[in-house]
Amino acid sequence: MSSVRGKVAVVTGAGSGIGRQLALELARRGARLAVSDVDETGLAETVAQVKALGAEVQGAALDVGDRAAVLDYADTVAAQFGVVHQIYNNAGIAGGGQTVLDAEWELYDRTLAVNLFGVINGTKAFLPHLIDSGDGQVVNVSSLNGFMAQPTLSAYCASKFGVRGFTEALRTEMIAGRHPVRVTVVHPGGGKTGIASAALKEAEARGIEPTAEQRERVRVYNEKLLKMPADQAARIIVDGVEAGKPRVLVGNDAKLVDRLVRLLPRLYPKLIVDFERRRLAR
Repeated sequence: MSSVRGKVAVVTGAGSGIGRQLALELARRGARLAVSDVDETGLAETVAQVKALGAEVQGAALDVGDRAAVLDYADTVAAQFGVVHQIYNNAGIAGGGQTVLDAEWELYDRTLAVNLFGVINGTKAFLPHLIDSGDGQVVNVSSLNGFMAQPTLSAYCASKFGVRGFTEALRTEMIAGRHPVRVTVVHPGGGKTGIASAALKEAEARGIEPTAEQRERVRVYNEKLLKMPADQAARIIVDGVEAGKPRVLVGNDAKLVDRLVRLLPRLYPKLIVDFERRRLAR
């Protein structure tokens, strides 16, 4: 067991959802925090809530897809706190809603920039500081779509499968190099984070009008699938970190899908398509 009390923890994507709740959970357990997000309004609210818990916190606007900005941010955090123990690479976007045939290249560019390269940027920027701390931890948030593919989510799945592979490779390197850094990959299931609705807003902001089917898909996801409260997900994640788990499955849906994919690798794509058709037909 390794307590987060007294540790300096960095959380990206902390302006809402799991990121905000991770910051609050870490604050309750006695961590010192550096939090960031592109949403400055949401970030300010998170900072205020963390301060209300009596925790030390630094907030900064940050686009994790901007490599130079992330590198500068890592140096700034290390200079302010003097040490960095943990990085929670949580920032992400939905990046879905269109088939491979219909999707614009921009969808892949932006989704991979945030969801995959944001994780890589954060890891590489902070890793030397984590090693220097003598008690480091990298926590990279993937998804159940990091081991299960779904239609119209090719960009998102590619990014989250990538996070899983990158994180597991990093773990082998930390073991091989005998570095004092534990590595955890997190696979959340359906949580009440607002990510599905945010995907529609992002598409509209890019001038893409969502179809009726896409809007219905988001409605079904929000009402029937995305059910776990973000604060519960955050507790599960931090419990896993403190327990030293290399892999954290968040929610019974993530655990079930993990088993399904392992047991029925050839059959599961058809099962997923059939399941979505039934859900949308209700």
